[in-house]
Amino acid sequence: MGTVGRRLVSIGGLLIAAVALAVLIPLWLPLALLVDAVRLRFRFPIARLVTFGLGWAWLETTGVVGAAVLWATGRRTDRRLHYALQRWWAARLMAWLRVTTGIRIETRDTEAFRPGPVVLFCRHASLADSLVSAWVITTTVGMHPRYVLKRELLADPCLDVVGLRLPNHFLDRDAADSSAELDALRSLSSGMDADDVAVIFPEGTRAAPAKRAKALERIAARDPSRAERLSGLTHLLPPRPAGAAALLEGCPQADVVLAWHVGFDGLDTFGGILRHLAHAPRPVVFAVRRVPRTDVPTGDAFTSWLDEHWLELDRSVGELLAEPGSPQRKDP
Repeated sequence: MGTVGRRLVSIGGLLIAAVALAVLIPLWLPLALLVDAVRLRFRFPIARLVTFGLGWAWLETTGVVGAAVLWATGRRTDRRLHYALQRWWAARLMAWLRVTTGIRIETRDTEAFRPGPVVLFCRHASLADSLVSAWVITTTVGMHPRYVLKRELLADPCLDVVGLRLPNHFLDRDAADSSAELDALRSLSSGMDADDVAVIFPEGTRAAPAKRAKALERIAARDPSRAERLSGLTHLLPPRPAGAAALLEGCPQADVVLAWHVGFDGLDTFGGILRHLAHAPRPVVFAVRRVPRTDVPTGDAFTSWLDEHWLELDRSVGELLAEPGSPQRKDP
């Protein structure tokens, strides 16, 4: 399906969903509350989730309309205005998430982002990771992100329209020629300045025990020593070094920022989200650490360097989970 066909389907579906959810509130809200009550879920997770969906649909619609106005007024290539639209969208969506679910974000050491340019290697644990990182980068530290995202996310209307007007790359994970994709990542990070952040999720997909075992098995078939080195991972997936290295090659002066978080684990399925919302949420913690570029090796040594830092991030996630009041810790 081409761009026009994709947008007709996604934007059309979005408008139908936004209008239907708004018009049918007198029907779905009492029904969701009743189902939650029958299931003895008195934080009403289904009602909260659908209410969040209502706000998401209208914020997406507003974003698409805003992008259309920029196009109609001849400002389709104005990055400054599109970054402002992205910042508005991320901030409003995060605020709506807090209102409907009670989830709030606690950031740590985000001053490490400045000065840019930097390349961010971020943990990937949930459907919310792109939103949270965009909110941190655009709102908390006031910088401009350049994302590496999977092509499937073009199904999201705002990501499709605004995301393609900004310097992002939607990766074809099934591409027969990986060299073309890596060249695109080098181009993505080239020319970054003090306000720019290139963002990649080196795990490539959301972490889960079965995925971790399968990834280690694949690595073992090619490089048994690397598989052994990464066998201690308990929270993260083994990182894929090629894309991370390509971003660094495109911007030789960029430092590295490593990001990890806890609190969104398990929010990668409908059932997981409902289970999470059934309990009073604790803050999601988003932490970062900066590594000077002079400490980052190139060539074959980069993979070992990334592995060691990923193991350290894995331990950092475990430490956050062990803190009193952690979202996943069951305190006595």
